[in-house]
Amino acid sequence: MTTSVPASRIPEAVHRRRWAILGVLMLSLLIVVLDNSILNVAIKTISTPAPTGLGATQSQIEWAINAYTLVFAGLLFTAGLVGDRLGRKKVLLAGIAVFGVGSALAAESSSPGQLIAFRALMALGAAFVMPATLAVLMNVFEREEQPKAIGIWAGGVGLAIAIGPITGGALLDHFWWGSVFLINVPIVIVALALMLWLVPDSRDPHPGRLDPVGVVLSVVGLVLLVYGIIKGGQLADFTDTTVLATIAAGLVVLTAFVVFEKRSDHPSLDVGYFKNKVFSAAMAAIALVFFALMGVTFFSVFYTQSVRGYSPLQSGLLMLPLAAAQMIFAPRARLVVERFGNKATTTAGLVLIAATLGAFATFEADTPIWLLEIVFFLMGTGMAHIMTPTSVVIMQALPREKAGSASALSNTFRQVGGALGIAVLGSVLSAAYRNGIEGKLGPLPAALRDKAGESIEATLGIAEKLGPRGRALVDPADASFLHAMHVTALCGVGVALVGAVVTALFLPGKPPAGQQGEREAELVAAAD
Repeated sequence: MTTSVPASRIPEAVHRRRWAILGVLMLSLLIVVLDNSILNVAIKTISTPAPTGLGATQSQIEWAINAYTLVFAGLLFTAGLVGDRLGRKKVLLAGIAVFGVGSALAAESSSPGQLIAFRALMALGAAFVMPATLAVLMNVFEREEQPKAIGIWAGGVGLAIAIGPITGGALLDHFWWGSVFLINVPIVIVALALMLWLVPDSRDPHPGRLDPVGVVLSVVGLVLLVYGIIKGGQLADFTDTTVLATIAAGLVVLTAFVVFEKRSDHPSLDVGYFKNKVFSAAMAAIALVFFALMGVTFFSVFYTQSVRGYSPLQSGLLMLPLAAAQMIFAPRARLVVERFGNKATTTAGLVLIAATLGAFATFEADTPIWLLEIVFFLMGTGMAHIMTPTSVVIMQALPREKAGSASALSNTFRQVGGALGIAVLGSVLSAAYRNGIEGKLGPLPAALRDKAGESIEATLGIAEKLGPRGRALVDPADASFLHAMHVTALCGVGVALVGAVVTALFLPGKPPAGQQGEREAELVAAAD
């Protein structure tokens, strides 16, 4: 049995500067999360033809997002172990440096294919940054301060969500689309300097061996599964032989991954952790909430920019309430947990997320924009009351020496959930849109019909090129997109409600007042 590091073992010098260290960790987290939120605002611009954008199709845009997410998720297992073995500070520095190089290259992409490749390189660096930040946090804060620190760390995600779209929108108003990636470079330089100065190194005294076979199986399985889902949406036909074969191959490889990990004496994913129902329920909640939210974020950009006509900067500003809610409530969510317990807090958060997704199913082209703002604020509130308690449950379920592995698992499920959310809900959106618009494309030349049916941006782009003749396509495109958005939002509602059922059944409730101290002792023992 592994012995946890006592609080007294944290050096006094490190303890004194723990909040400054947390600030540096949040800056590292900021650039990793900011990159995805910036890209969300730039989706429409990148999908427009050159020289304004790259002329990327909806499926290529999905791959530009998912190339980052899949590589990130696939390598997190190994990244956590490497940090535990070699030292979290070394891994953090190397990861941020690679991320900065990938950002500079992505800014200069001349085709969607190059953008996808360089996004994957950025993900390689990000995979080593994310678990290291939370692992360092767990090793510089004493146990009683960890929930507060994790809450502030989670609030950093809200800050990135706020800064990303606004920064991206401002850059797109004045510069070319590549500036949304180039902006990462100066942040990387500042983060590297501060880390070298402030962040202490830590490692697991008994690290596990690396697991290259498991890493390959997980990445290949996820890529095949997501590719099949995206292809099905692109074709608006999930019964296509290629689609079914690719999805089936992905599921087979992922099954082989689980079997291999169960039999391995040095697994990158210790399946034994999931025997703990509380741990498993917390993981499921994280994956499901990101599945629903990432899918909604994907279509909300097209709703605000393509249907409502807002600029990228205005679209970014519209996301402010979501970010503000996270920043306000994430650090305070632990107080709600103390009063009502993990079960009630997290379940209520997921029900609130389901309600906000349901609201999207009622939005039309003329819905008052203040209603969207209220929905975004409530969405951020729900997310804050899910992320903080589940992160605390997960991080405190494992010994402090295994903080890198626990963080990697948490972030892997978050990223895989997000990737599948974009793939599945993006494919539902794509298929529903194509089914709705196909009957309205009769007047177009045959060669343009297939292209115009890919997405609302493709339809509007062709309509613009046709001049006055194309104006007749605008209203049908808006109507088809709104119908597709409603269908997709309702799918998100179902996913969020499944998460609520899981947490209501398996997360612990609030212990009786007399057992509170007893419960804290149990948590400490569980980490030993």
